[in-house]
Amino acid sequence: MKIALTGKGGVGKTTITASLARYYADKGFNVLAVDADPDANLGLGLGMSEEMIDSIVPISEMKELAEERTNHKQGTYGSWFTMNPEVSDLPEKFCREFNGVKLLTMGTVDTGGGGCVCPEHVLLKMLTTHLVLYQKDIVIMDMEAGIEHLGRGTASAVDAFIVVVEPGVRSIQTFKRIKKLALDIGVTHVYAIGNKIRKPEDRDFLNERIGEENIIGFMNYRDEISASDRNNRSPYDDPQMKKDIAVIGERIEEIVAQQK
Repeated sequence: MKIALTGKGGVGKTTITASLARYYADKGFNVLAVDADPDANLGLGLGMSEEMIDSIVPISEMKELAEERTNHKQGTYGSWFTMNPEVSDLPEKFCREFNGVKLLTMGTVDTGGGGCVCPEHVLLKMLTTHLVLYQKDIVIMDMEAGIEHLGRGTASAVDAFIVVVEPGVRSIQTFKRIKKLALDIGVTHVYAIGNKIRKPEDRDFLNERIGEENIIGFMNYRDEISASDRNNRSPYDDPQMKKDIAVIGERIEEIVAQQK
């Protein structure tokens, strides 16, 4: 399975991504969790220490690697570089394994508002394509709020594109924007997970504004989840979180199986 999760900041996207990754690892799957959000903290959600996180160099910051793989010579005027660099060995070479999950931190390239065709950008895009189209593991991607960084063919190959939402108008707008962007490039498997549910009215609000057919599950708000972040623990270590995420994880498997 190839699963991508997105959503506006603060909705709990990374918490759910990390918990799903650990759930599938507990089931015995080989899981590769990909941190493709510029605000990279998926490792913390998996339970890594701050020291471990600080020791990870994102792929986007490996300039020498990018130049080597794209045959680019820094500082040369009007230089050429290959647009299809070899990347198949990178996931295994640069991932960190923790709690049964392999973590690959992608990082981001600052486009400066005018687009970017540079070795680092080319490397990241080709690596993303490889992860979705050819990687044999379950791949769970924690992405920023959009799909612009996915190519048409890559995005359409994702089995489930999931937007994490909370009961609020801004979150609904994010879901609708992402779904429209997805449909524009042929992605039809767009779903939502309702997070931070405090009362039945929150579920009713999301069901009405998004549509029950688009929602694959809900996560109740719990103080224990916030406490896990403050105490630098993986939210998945909470017994109730394990039960809740298992329901959503099973539902995702059912949806993907129906598509095959």
